[in-house]
Amino acid sequence: MARLRRKACIALFLFTLFIFGTMMGLRTLKPSDGFSDLAPGLELLPMIGGKMDRRSVSRDATASPGQTRPAGSNTKAVLSNSGPDGTIFYDVHIFYYVWYGSPHMDGKYIHWDHILVPHWDPKIASSYPRGRHMPPEDIGASFYPELNPYSSRDPDVLESHMEQIGASAAGVLVLSWYPPGLADDNGEPAEDLVPAVLDAAYRHNLKVAFHIQPYRGRNDQSVHDNIKYIIDRYGDHGAFYKFTSSTGKSLPLFYIYDSYLTPPESWSEFLTSTGSHSVRGSAYDSIFIALIVEERHKHDILAGGFDGMYTYFASNGFSFGSSHQNWKAIKAFCDGNNLIFIPSVGPGYIDTSIRPWNNHNTRNRVNGRYYETALQAALNVRPEIVTITSFNEWHEGTQIERAVPKKTVTRVYLDYQPHGPDHYLELTRRWAEQFNKEKEQWLM
Repeated sequence: MARLRRKACIALFLFTLFIFGTMMGLRTLKPSDGFSDLAPGLELLPMIGGKMDRRSVSRDATASPGQTRPAGSNTKAVLSNSGPDGTIFYDVHIFYYVWYGSPHMDGKYIHWDHILVPHWDPKIASSYPRGRHMPPEDIGASFYPELNPYSSRDPDVLESHMEQIGASAAGVLVLSWYPPGLADDNGEPAEDLVPAVLDAAYRHNLKVAFHIQPYRGRNDQSVHDNIKYIIDRYGDHGAFYKFTSSTGKSLPLFYIYDSYLTPPESWSEFLTSTGSHSVRGSAYDSIFIALIVEERHKHDILAGGFDGMYTYFASNGFSFGSSHQNWKAIKAFCDGNNLIFIPSVGPGYIDTSIRPWNNHNTRNRVNGRYYETALQAALNVRPEIVTITSFNEWHEGTQIERAVPKKTVTRVYLDYQPHGPDHYLELTRRWAEQFNKEKEQWLM
């Protein structure tokens, strides 16, 4: 009898140990990493305080393509809308690039044949390969697109992109933009594509905001001219994004990439009411969002007259602004100065296909866990808008666009396995829905 009792005790102990081990194992699968182990946004409190409720306008409140909305019309501010690809949310913005080209549409590959960028230190640069990628088998990316190395001018590609963005539930695509005739160092001018992007977005109930890129000679005056050009040319389009405050005032919203390249004293001439060529109160007044990279930039952004700041980079720890642990402090600074804080989250980061010396900034996707950790960090600071870096920045491996396994004689590309090509679109939708579920409670 004593022996039987001893065996029963041992069995009970082993069973208890098994249950404990199983529970601890399941715990490691959650995107904790210093953040809440609860479901997305579960710990967020229904708090809005005295902060202005800046919300986007639905398609129902905007004009159709090329049609002007009557002055003084009563527009209703909403956070979401129904599109052909499901519910979409206008407080989830996603960065979008139209710099790709292929022989079929453009006579040659553009950007897919990206150069291997040399390190600025000649001693380090000498240790790494130089040259240019040779599509379609060898492209300037670590993942391979399901649509193959495509052209941004291909109408079928554009339609597929809008469908995918709609499937992700992101309601606003933030279009990388250069003035007419200008482009990045590895691309060609693409401003003439804007109408096609707007029309395609409109068909899917999506909105388009503009991401003003740095170009030679960019300053406060040239950006003022850019804003006039964009609003005059596209401001009446049904897909042109406007941000609406709780007072009912709707204004365009612009992201200014690498805004720190221009001193705050210059920006203030454009963005403060007393500036020499102030945009405030004019027909071109807008919401201007600056990039925060270093901690000191938050003071420069405030002094320059900007309306808020975003972080862009998908590599946690790469910069002060992109480090999740700093978002709470940045949000507190913004709240204290009536600025909008827009954290940027991404599924991972790897740019060694074009910067082979930059592997220390690689952030592995871990089958989506890195992305979910970043999304949780964003929700923890209760933002008004979240930006996704990116839909299709393939060079830096931040894309959520569909990717497929690919192996060539010389390369093996990364992929989303064991998940399918839609994995990151699906994750984005899941978190966008949770984000807005929580926001409904804050706004009650």
